[in-house]
Amino acid sequence: MKRPVLALTLLQSLAAAFPAQAQAPDDALPAFDGGSQDTGGSQGGGDASGGWFARSDAAKESQPHWMTPAITVTPRLEQEFRYDQLQQYKSGGAESSNYGLNKGLELITSSSTELIVGVPGYVVNTAPKGVSATGWADETFLLKYRMLSANEENGNYIVTAFMGVSVPTGDPAMTSGHYAYTPTLAAGKGWGTRESGFDIQSTLSMTVPDRNMAALGEPIVWNTAFQGHFSRYWWPALETQLTHFASGPNNGRNQTVLAPEMILGRFDMIGRLHFVIGADYQKTVGGFRTFNNAWQLTARTPF
Repeated sequence: MKRPVLALTLLQSLAAAFPAQAQAPDDALPAFDGGSQDTGGSQGGGDASGGWFARSDAAKESQPHWMTPAITVTPRLEQEFRYDQLQQYKSGGAESSNYGLNKGLELITSSSTELIVGVPGYVVNTAPKGVSATGWADETFLLKYRMLSANEENGNYIVTAFMGVSVPTGDPAMTSGHYAYTPTLAAGKGWGTRESGFDIQSTLSMTVPDRNMAALGEPIVWNTAFQGHFSRYWWPALETQLTHFASGPNNGRNQTVLAPEMILGRFDMIGRLHFVIGADYQKTVGGFRTFNNAWQLTARTPF
């Protein structure tokens, strides 16, 4: 019981401490014209929600306005609720379905930080002769700290650090049984305007369990999204995922995944609420593989 409290306390402390140490005060951010959107109240700070939305809007305005890819975690600070589904096809006719994929609520907590509170996915593993295991996955949290950024008019780039924590709260068939920590360095560069252009978003991460590394391993993952943007709502991309399995049962092996995708959005809904939907097809290439191919659906409501 002590470790979940410790993990949450660490995330909260980082969210509170980093902005004061490494970035100018919120009022030094580029001014955001909220006249075209409903910010939920006064931006003068008298209304708590209005002041919060004004601060989060200013944080988003001071960075590129690219779309979050389906697989690669964007270095941008984002504010939305997200739901994904993944259907994987494995060797011998086995399949795995994940409803939710541990996406969830993403909140911009300051001018330079974002906290993601994952909603555990529900996993159904199916053997060739029928369902073999089902259950809820472990809880996850992710803290982003944006170190450098500039919007399309001022350089079109971003550099961000992440710290992810997985807490073993899942059902017996789905939990790893251990805490795992995933430090990540993320960066992106774009060319063009807010209306059309091209960008590259990339992350490099390593997942480290608190113990039992011989069984769980320490995968090093390099994700990159090559993303285009045209006609306001169209965001085609090609994503690559290179995984090196350090220690564990697959020690020394490498897996490469290619994933073409299309994401549509941000469509206006009500007030400041928008809608995004997309899908990708994942295909492993080369020799070693933990799955053969997969489909992923993503749906989001940015606000």
